[in-house]
Amino acid sequence: MLAIVLAYVLVPVQQRLERYLSSTMAAITLIVISIVVILVPVAYILTIAIQQGLGLLTVIQDGELSLDIIENRIENIGYVIDLDLLYATYQEPIATGLQRLATGALTVISGLPGLLIGLTVTMFVLFTLLRDGEQFLSWLQAVVPVSEHVQRELLRELDALMWASVIGNVAVAAIQAVLLGIGLALLGVPGVVFLTVATFILTLLPLVGAFGVWIPVSLYLLAIGRPTAAVLLFVFGSLVSVSDFYLRPAIINRSGALNVAIIVVGIFGGIVLFGAMGLFVGPVVLGGAKAVLDLFAQERAESSSS
Repeated sequence: MLAIVLAYVLVPVQQRLERYLSSTMAAITLIVISIVVILVPVAYILTIAIQQGLGLLTVIQDGELSLDIIENRIENIGYVIDLDLLYATYQEPIATGLQRLATGALTVISGLPGLLIGLTVTMFVLFTLLRDGEQFLSWLQAVVPVSEHVQRELLRELDALMWASVIGNVAVAAIQAVLLGIGLALLGVPGVVFLTVATFILTLLPLVGAFGVWIPVSLYLLAIGRPTAAVLLFVFGSLVSVSDFYLRPAIINRSGALNVAIIVVGIFGGIVLFGAMGLFVGPVVLGGAKAVLDLFAQERAESSSS
């Protein structure tokens, strides 16, 4: 599935390269460029983010950011809150969440050999799709027992779905993450890379968004005695989150291919069924099923009228 998603994104570039190179050399060149330009920088950013996240855990473990310290600082600015009571109330879900994070990290580390094999297979499938994708699509259109105009309409719908789910959703998340990251950097918040990556991941999820980062950070700034920075981040973070209502319709829903219900159910249902790739595949599967049913209803109506 990852190879299919990457191939969809890279095919337009592949077609341009084929004007100057053979299809095989164009595919190899494109994969190498993608690894150097995209994969290596992303791996570097994730490494920094993980280091900053581990640094935050170290601070908590060393007691530099304990519940008592936070509670005292909040009381100094005029608010009384019993964090121990809150922690006791939500101890079980918090412990369960931390245990799952730790288990997931160990699973990823222990599964590195399998991950490398999977990436190798992904690169091979991606190379094949880039080089022979058009022939495969032509063969598929020839063997599928559906009329040609229905195939064209279905491909048009699937193309709009893929564009909205893959490119549009990632573009919205990247814009909001970069904007919030710039704001955090200007305010001197530590762990900017970690918080920016967290914003990107949370913004990919509908109903969660960037406020899952800037609200806790605003409370943290308030707790450590930086009320001005906390207010500025609250205002700026609100603007970043509100921009979601303009960016998503402009980028994702410009073709009308996806409505909010399909996005929400498709993403969360896709995560359950397909894991991380469900972020992109889920809405496409659900929207594609709707497109097939619409085309079937249209064909049946035309057959009945004739």
